[in-house]
Amino acid sequence: MISFDIAQYRFDLRAVAVAVRGDYVLLHRVETDTFWSLPGGRVEVGEEAAHAVVREMHEELGVATTVDGLLFAVENFFEGDGKPHHEIGFYFAVSLPDDSPVVDVKREHIGMESTHRLVFRWFRRQDLPELDLYPAFLRKALQEDHSGIRHFVQYG
Repeated sequence: MISFDIAQYRFDLRAVAVAVRGDYVLLHRVETDTFWSLPGGRVEVGEEAAHAVVREMHEELGVATTVDGLLFAVENFFEGDGKPHHEIGFYFAVSLPDDSPVVDVKREHIGMESTHRLVFRWFRRQDLPELDLYPAFLRKALQEDHSGIRHFVQYG
């Protein structure tokens, strides 16, 4: 995975899935965390970011995902594990198969990442401003319809 320490920073290259069904968006969190984020993970060396999204969704939820296009390019600066992070993220619109249990917006779905249990839940886009969701720009950006690729820089 493309994640390394340089100077005082941890650098990560992340690929992110933006799954929307009607008025709902799929978020996830590590079961012990209190905050939510979009599903995804780090890109492997030699891997296209869109392929990383498909791989991560399959590894974590066992679901085949179709990448529909790039929505956001994000520069994210934050503190994590007592260290400043510099993350570059590619956020892709994705589609999930209609026959997958994951598309049930009324219930939680459980996945795994290594030894961490993940909770996936669909949230109404209009409720995102009240949610502990990171990066914080998503609280507004996911409520809007998009055409073209948007660039965001997030601090904190």
